[in-house]
Amino acid sequence: MFYNRKEAGELLAAALKKFRNLDPVILAIPRGGVPVGYEVAKILEVPLDVVITKKIGHPIDREYAIGAVGMRGHSLNHTAEGISEDYLLNEILRVKKVVKEKDHLYHKTFPGIELKDRWIILVDDGVATGSTVLVTVDLLAKQSPAGIIVAVPVAPAKTFRKMEDHPLINEVVCLETPEYFRGVSQFYENFAPVEDSEAIDLLRRASATERTNKI
Repeated sequence: MFYNRKEAGELLAAALKKFRNLDPVILAIPRGGVPVGYEVAKILEVPLDVVITKKIGHPIDREYAIGAVGMRGHSLNHTAEGISEDYLLNEILRVKKVVKEKDHLYHKTFPGIELKDRWIILVDDGVATGSTVLVTVDLLAKQSPAGIIVAVPVAPAKTFRKMEDHPLINEVVCLETPEYFRGVSQFYENFAPVEDSEAIDLLRRASATERTNKI
């Protein structure tokens, strides 16, 4: 049980210190992953950014991800096989517009970090099914990073094993892997919603700290 995302980030940072020598980029999944990623980036003294992706939903069940769209393209998984090309094209175009708007909101004051040949630590405040993380990893791999580490405070044991088996993930760091799992909020005393404004402010603070550390 974590008190809040700040405490979860501090504990996660302690487990990630062995990766500090890789000079990684902390990539947080908005919005809940940003407060966690902020603490990790601050303690490890490495840069923080966000990765904006949106899932492509199955035509029968929009909550079921068959792929994802990011700023640099899209990725479809095997569950997209047999779905009409018209649906996929229209859905990709629709989701791409949403991604562009959200990316502009987060990056209008500073550019995103170049990920080619950099180690990435992908951070969220917790994982349930893992679908968002896995499709995000697929998209990040297209940017040719040095490697991808997934770090979360909590994930069900089944999802943890699924992430560990993913061929594009080099390592998974997870503090709690319960067999019984109802939802991420179950493992936080304080799981208040994170607004875009709060997440953007943390990114600005992290960017300012990084510039100060370089002086």
